[in-house]
Formats: sequence, structure tokens, C-alpha cells
Amino acid sequence: MTFDAVLFDLDGTLLDTAGDMGAAANHVIESLGLPALTEAVLQCTTSDGSYALLRAGIHPALIEHHGLEQLRGQMLRFYGDNLCHHTRPYDGVPALLDWLNMSRIPWGVVTNKPAALTDPLLAGLALFRHCGVTVSADTLPYKKPHPAPLLFAAEQLLVAPQRCIYIGDHKRDIEAGRAAGMTTVAAAWGYISADEDPNYWQADHQHGTVFTLTDWLKDTFDAK
Repeated sequence: MTFDAVLFDLDGTLLDTAGDMGAAANHVIESLGLPALTEAVLQCTTSDGSYALLRAGIHPALIEHHGLEQLRGQMLRFYGDNLCHHTRPYDGVPALLDWLNMSRIPWGVVTNKPAALTDPLLAGLALFRHCGVTVSADTLPYKKPHPAPLLFAAEQLLVAPQRCIYIGDHKRDIEAGRAAGMTTVAAAWGYISADEDPNYWQADHQHGTVFTLTDWLKDTFDAK
């Protein structure tokens, strides 16, 4: 199989956003007099998004009392005002994206993060200036694990889905990629909870670091 493009999930795959997402969740949680989420909880929950982070730290009865959407709104407002205080690319990501750019290999981001948060976050990070397409949770009526966002991204890059590689750190990423007919890669360095095993996600490939992923991509594209 030859490939023409690479697509990535964002949180837990390209960027470690747990610090800023966690700060936003803890801002709400601590305002209720509850203990903050630990680093360990943040590392295994952030990929599941704002709802999961709030549920990890707030009792269901208290969520019902205050209203989940109201709590989430508070969290996202705080997060939107503090998008990139602690967020960093994972080790090896800048070099990987530089290689894709120098090799003229189209690449993009497909995330379940809302566009109102995705767009300013990526705009504030120079390494995304050559990103060919960004598909957020609300770009389309569907989000991952539905394949529509991935199919749309491939269409925007003018590449057949079967000639795309999709890389993500969550089971839904692999499900979406498989449903779209793409070759899938599990990013085992990401936000994977203790009860999840990427070996059971049925990804075509799995990598434990960005560095081994980069080596594999170089070998794969050099074989064209």
C-alpha cells in the first residue's frame, strides 16, 4: 500500500493538553469545595474530554444539582481563556511535522475538540502553520468514532481515504479510521486509561513513542 497523506488526532497524540484541560476542570471542581483531579487521573481521562473530566471529580448527585451543561460551560470558558499555558507538543512532534512539511506530504488534524477551542489553540502554535486541514467536533454533524470527519479531511486534502494514515490515542480514533478505510495507528504514548489496552483496538499499527512512529512513517513513505 502506498500513502499520500497523514492525519492526526490532537489531544494525547500531537499535543499534551492535560495541564490546561486539567486546570480548567479543577477550576470548576475546586469551586465546589472538592479535591482537584490528580495528574494520574488527568493523564488517563483528558482524551475523553470535558464531560469525563468533570464526572471524574464531581459526584453525580452534585452534577445533577448544578447541571452538567452549566458546569461544562464554566470549564470551557476558563479553558478558552487559558488555552496554552501548559500545553506542549509531545517530544518528537515538531521534528515529525517538519519532516512531513519538507517531504511535501499533506497532513492534517481531526479532533473531537470544538472549533472554538481548536482554532485559536492551533493558531497560537507555529508548528501548525502548514497544517493542511483541521476538522473539529462541530465541523460536521458527526464526530469520531463516525468516519465522516476523516472522510471530509481526506476530501479537503484531495486524497483518497485508502491512501491516508490516521493516528490517534483513543479507541474511537481507530474505529473512525477503520470505518473510513484508512490505515490506522494507535498512539500508545497518549491519554490511555489503565483499563484500556490498545492491543485490542484492532489498529493496523501501534507505536509507543513519536520517535518510532516517525521512523516507521519515513520507511513507509520512502518505500513508495
